[in-house]
Amino acid sequence: MAAASVLKSLFSSQTRVKLLSTFLMHPDKEYFIRELTRLLNEQINSIRRELENLRRVGLVRARHRNRKKYYRIDSEFFLYTDLRNLFSKVVQGESPLVAGLRNLPNIHLVLLAGLFCGTESKVDLLVVGDIKKEMLEALLAQEPTLKNVKYSIFSKADFLYRLSLKDRFVLEILDDPRHLLVLNAMQKELDGARTK
Repeated sequence: MAAASVLKSLFSSQTRVKLLSTFLMHPDKEYFIRELTRLLNEQINSIRRELENLRRVGLVRARHRNRKKYYRIDSEFFLYTDLRNLFSKVVQGESPLVAGLRNLPNIHLVLLAGLFCGTESKVDLLVVGDIKKEMLEALLAQEPTLKNVKYSIFSKADFLYRLSLKDRFVLEILDDPRHLLVLNAMQKELDGARTK
């Protein structure tokens, strides 16, 4: 059974799954109801009902601005991190980019940030390993929505060296809890470089 259909079964409502995915993958963004109906291609009554359900349990907050009601995820909700991790796994599993990077030899670390996580970041994608710029750009070109992705590629040695120097760029990307580490085959080396 596909991961998306498992989520649909677990959460019983396709509209709720779409809303959760949207809010959890873009935690800093606010949406109003009509915007969500267009974005998710769902009926307005269905969106209203599910938003009210999510608001009632405390996962979503609402506020009024300019005669519109805006909704956003409550990142203080006690299951927020668990739900975000669950939905992130589904997104990762369905992404041709992530699948393509996992299938390449000598890729040691892949981190999704910025565009992928709905956060402000200097880069959207960080790759550590032996990959040519052209190969990564070919993978990105497979998904039209990834045309403007900002990325950084490091060799394993260079990344560990920068980490040992406490390079600000590397530490900010790696330590932000909102970023998704989708492949990490070098945890021991990371820990070692941090303690130097």
